[in-house]
This record gives sequence, C-alpha cells and structure tokens, in this order.
Amino acid sequence: MVAGLIFFLLVFTFILIKSADLIVLSLRRLSTGTPAKVFIFSSIIVAMATSFPELSVGVISALEGTPHLSFGNVLGANIANISLVAGLAAFIIGKVNVHGKFIRQEVAVALVAGILPLILAADGVLSRADGIMLLIAYIAYTTSFFKLRFVQIAEELKEKTFFYRFYRHVIHTQISVSKTKEIGRLLAGMAILTVSADILVKIAERLAEAAEVPIFLIGLILVSIGTTLPEVAFSLRSLKDKEPMMFFGNLLGSIIANSTLILGLASLIYPIQITMDEKTWVAAFTFPLVFLLFWFFIKTKLRLERWEAGLLLLVYIAFVVLEFAR
Repeated sequence: MVAGLIFFLLVFTFILIKSADLIVLSLRRLSTGTPAKVFIFSSIIVAMATSFPELSVGVISALEGTPHLSFGNVLGANIANISLVAGLAAFIIGKVNVHGKFIRQEVAVALVAGILPLILAADGVLSRADGIMLLIAYIAYTTSFFKLRFVQIAEELKEKTFFYRFYRHVIHTQISVSKTKEIGRLLAGMAILTVSADILVKIAERLAEAAEVPIFLIGLILVSIGTTLPEVAFSLRSLKDKEPMMFFGNLLGSIIANSTLILGLASLIYPIQITMDEKTWVAAFTFPLVFLLFWFFIKTKLRLERWEAGLLLLVYIAFVVLEFAR
C-alpha cells in the first residue's frame, strides 16, 4: 500500500514537472518583439520555471484545505536546494567558483527570505496577514531585482556577453508552428499541471494516513525531493557550461520565490496551521544551519570545493534520517 502510493507520488511528480516544461516552452515560442524584450520576458520565465511545481502544489493544497503540505514542501525544498541540489551538482562537477558582488548580495537576501516565514510561523500559524507580508516582500525583491537587471541586460545585449549567447542558443526558439497551436499547448500544459498537482496532493494525504506520519513530513521530504528535480537538472547543465552565476542565481532565486511568493499565496488562500513539534523544529533549525554552512564555504575562498559539496550532501542525508527516526 505505502510502496504503491510512493510509486504514484513519483509518477505524478514527474508529470507535474513535464507539464511545467511544456508551459515554459510554449511561453518561449509565444514571446515576440525586439530581441531585448524577448530576452527579458524569457529570462523571467526561466527564473520562475523551476518553481512551478512548488507553486502548483502550494496553491492546490491550499484550495483543498491542506496548506501545511505546502509549508512542508517549501521548507523541505529550501533545505534540499542548498544541500542536496547544490551539493550533488557541485560534487559531480567539482570546484565551483563564485564571481561578482551580485551573487554574494543575493545570498544574504535568500537567507532572510528563507527565515522570514519561519519567524512569522512562530505563533503556530501563517495567517492571511502573514501571507500578504510575504507577497509584499516578493514584490519588493522582484521590483528592485528587475530594475537592476534591465540595465544589465541592455549592456549585455550590446556587448554580446554570455547572457546574449544564452538567449540566442538556449532560450530563443524558431517558431515553426502557428500561435494557435502554441496557445493550445500552453492551455494543455496548464490543465495537466493543475490536474497532476491535485492528484499529487491527494496521494500525499493518502500516504500520510497509510504510513501514519504527518502530511507535513511527506511534503518536507518526499514531495520536496520531487519538486526540486528541475533545479538539479538546471544546476548540472549550468555548471557543465561553466556558468556558476546561473547555478547560484537559480538556487537562491528558487529559495526566495518558495519562501515568499508560494507560501504567501498558499497562506492567503487558506491560513496554514503549524504544529511546532520535534520534527518541525528540526526542519526549522536545519535550514538556517545548512544555509550558513553553505555561505561560509563560498565566502571564505569564493568557491565551493568538492569535499564541501560532499559535506552538504551528508548533512541532508542526516536530516532525512533524523526526520524519519521514530
């Protein structure tokens, strides 16, 4: 029973991710205009793409009255991003260098964003007022971020830097089909995304009952590992292409979006009641702990060594074992 539910959980997580890919591809093909406009639009879509699974699970679970699944998913995804995803990608590729003051600033912003919902949830609930605060934080971040990036993108397009080449070779897709077909694919992707997220939430509920564990724990470990798969793929690809800025930017941007946009929407739809038991406290303390460890590694030598990535992986394994220990 439990093994079967876990199997179907993984299957529908895969479907969820593939439907998100279909949405992103359709949006890329539908984006038209000047190269600068298309680049900016596509960059925003790429930045949000890897958070689509968490977003869909967050909204659907809130609509179905189980937003604590989303809380566990987001917290687990944030921990997984900084230890499992970053650790696995860096361990496979090897040394990852940190370039630019911009990334170091984003690290601080991601830490604050990741801790903010934990602080707001200290009273045992993420209320609608807390949700509004989180959404305001996300809007403030994106407004300042894109104001800066629009200026940088304009210069990069002139100089034909990496971002220009990335736009030309990766994001830009020749439109070989009509817009009507692309709109149809977009709508189909959105429908599949919604249905698969709905089924995923129901399976998680059944699994929690069958295994006699809190649904928060299912979201914290199983669902979060599944929904961070896009980050794993993107991280490996960016490091293989020797573009650590995209590697770090995707990880940190995902944490910020998860903690503010996704939890903000979920708690605004349905306030999240949080039971501050031992497992919740372990997860709440693990995120800042592993994040500060990650920050220490990249700050001291401006690079992430393979042995440091291995240590991050060990921390994640210890976290999972500790959470499932009776």
